[in-house]
Amino acid sequence: MNSPYKSSGGLQRVFKAFMYSIQGLRAAVQYEAAFRQELFLAIILLPTAFFLGRNSTEIFLLCTCIIIVLVVELINSAIEALADSISLEHHPLLGRAKDLGSAAVLLSLFLAGAWWLYVVCDRFFL
Repeated sequence: MNSPYKSSGGLQRVFKAFMYSIQGLRAAVQYEAAFRQELFLAIILLPTAFFLGRNSTEIFLLCTCIIIVLVVELINSAIEALADSISLEHHPLLGRAKDLGSAAVLLSLFLAGAWWLYVVCDRFFL
């Protein structure tokens, strides 16, 4: 059985998908404090990567790890929103899902922090 929410394809589908993505980004900025904080850091760090990186690979990796943090935060926010739409009461599996999403964000932040620290130390101290 086909879902009535799935489109048939073509350029209209691409346009609608793009618009849904923009809606999602707007919702993240409006409702998710953690996303706003990470976006603020990204706005500062992404241009900084072009000054800090010594070659295109370093610049690419500095930028990529920041984008990964934003992507993982969006996924975590989606999990939290879905869990909250199911029930606001404590449920062990919903709590676990939220904790796992939060752990994914933490790991992405560790990854980004480690890479940025490596590049800064390699550039200025080694």
